[in-house]
Amino acid sequence: MTLRRTLSRLAAVVFSGALAAGLAVAPAQAAPTGEQSLAAVLTADGNGTFDQNWYDYDIVTQAVLAVVAAKPASNVGLLTDGTVALTAFIPNDRAFRVLAHSLTGKWQPTEEKVFAALVKKLGVDAIENVLLYHVVPGSTIMAADALQADGAKLATGLPGASITVQVKGRNVPELILRDRDYNSPNPRVNPWQTDLNEGNKQVAHGITRVLRPLNLRG
Repeated sequence: MTLRRTLSRLAAVVFSGALAAGLAVAPAQAAPTGEQSLAAVLTADGNGTFDQNWYDYDIVTQAVLAVVAAKPASNVGLLTDGTVALTAFIPNDRAFRVLAHSLTGKWQPTEEKVFAALVKKLGVDAIENVLLYHVVPGSTIMAADALQADGAKLATGLPGASITVQVKGRNVPELILRDRDYNSPNPRVNPWQTDLNEGNKQVAHGITRVLRPLNLRG
């Protein structure tokens, strides 16, 4: 099944059941005021360029740049506007390699070939939808808040699509994001890659797999 290609403007962010689950939409501490965008962080000092490190975020950076270049009015462009509060869950390069293998049956040897394979298989519109599914617009969610929010549903930038927060473990809690593809393992948040861009309105958390807005089959 291919991704839906329809896209409307970002819906108002809604945290369904979030308060009951313990996720503070308005944390007690002062809201972050910095306006450095996530795009600026991802592209700083040469980051975002294809390399041989499968555990950074080059492919998602290139995907954002490709969508914005092809579709300047896309809501993916919000990642370049640091005045807009949002939270992004960003898959590492290995996560995209796993996705490409799932869709094509082939292991691509380089990041560049992984990206090319995904563009060929999905197209820019579908990649846009996938990226929007990784963004929670309207709120800056820190990892500490998310770890107190087991069961919370987070409305994403893809209209009508949400992800569910699952917290496992007690002594060393693990943060898992449940997506719409019930046939694939759910992403986990990398505990050493949380609260990226802290102090700014836009914050990101690294994840181990690509969130899937529907059942994806090669």
